[in-house]
Amino acid sequence: MNHIVCQHLTKEFAKGAQTIRPLNNLSLEVPKGQFLALMGPSGSGKTTLLNLIAGIDTPSSGSLVIGGQELMGLNRGALTRWRAANVGYIFQLYHLIPTLDALENVELPLMLQTMGRKERRERSMAALDLVGLKERYHHRPGELSGGQEQRVAIARALVANPELLVADEPTGDLDRESADAVLKLLNSLAHDHGKTIVMVTHDPKAAAAADRTLHLEKGVLVEPGTSSAA
Repeated sequence: MNHIVCQHLTKEFAKGAQTIRPLNNLSLEVPKGQFLALMGPSGSGKTTLLNLIAGIDTPSSGSLVIGGQELMGLNRGALTRWRAANVGYIFQLYHLIPTLDALENVELPLMLQTMGRKERRERSMAALDLVGLKERYHHRPGELSGGQEQRVAIARALVANPELLVADEPTGDLDRESADAVLKLLNSLAHDHGKTIVMVTHDPKAAAAADRTLHLEKGVLVEPGTSSAA
């Protein structure tokens, strides 16, 4: 069963007299529970595609169906609600609030939901337990290593139990050992917990941890070693 179905997806915008097209007639299917890596040079359309899949941005044309929901027809409010319920975000910079401890940082997405404090705490502790930080509930970001901070960020992405996780260079700010631990965790989230993961990376070692790697160049999917201009 495909979790993500993109058909003839195009994104364009005007820049002066020019039309910029970061994605051009792209079609893609991603099965549920797959860990997909997207690679390509800067400006290839990787982050644009990630933002469309995450519901952060909207396509100019084409069809984008995530978990059975067509995103093209959703207005801004409906898209925001869909995103909050269905997508977790993991970024290169952890975006943790330094004055809050790990548990409080993970709780933040749940503050927007109708949920009692006890349930918020229980779900946040469960998310931190899942990423191996049971002993770090009350440590603030400044008391954690970079790898631990990224695991807090992953727990925050997981706490609302989304089916889809999008990761933009999640290991780009980490040493090799911490990066390998984060990639192992992402792999487990896909294979053991059924999360669909789409990761943008420039790191071939990070891409090798995924189930599948796709390459973009100038807004289209290309085979490794080929050029879209050929």
